[in-house]
Amino acid sequence: MTDLRGLLQFGQQMQGRLAAIQSELAQRTVTGSAGGGMVTVTADGRGQIREVHIDPSLLGGDVEMLEDLVVAAVGEVQKRAAELAQDEIKKVQSALPFPLPFSL
Repeated sequence: MTDLRGLLQFGQQMQGRLAAIQSELAQRTVTGSAGGGMVTVTADGRGQIREVHIDPSLLGGDVEMLEDLVVAAVGEVQKRAAELAQDEIKKVQSALPFPLPFSL
């Protein structure tokens, strides 16, 4: 019975740690850009877009190109946010005595 209690306590600790990671990721930021930095997107560590910056020189130009640059920058920042989250999960998994399929 002690092993089961210990396992339950361990599970609660891991649940608490994952909740803390979610909170930490919400506070961290990553940035992605496209067009040599002419379009920059900032997101939190969970991938939620927080800011889009577009160089004013693009505003009088080709709308389709601008749309493509925004999509590219958003894709890059979401990839970086996913990598950040995965790095944090790996830290938690490395402390476990056995692998678990965690995801955020």
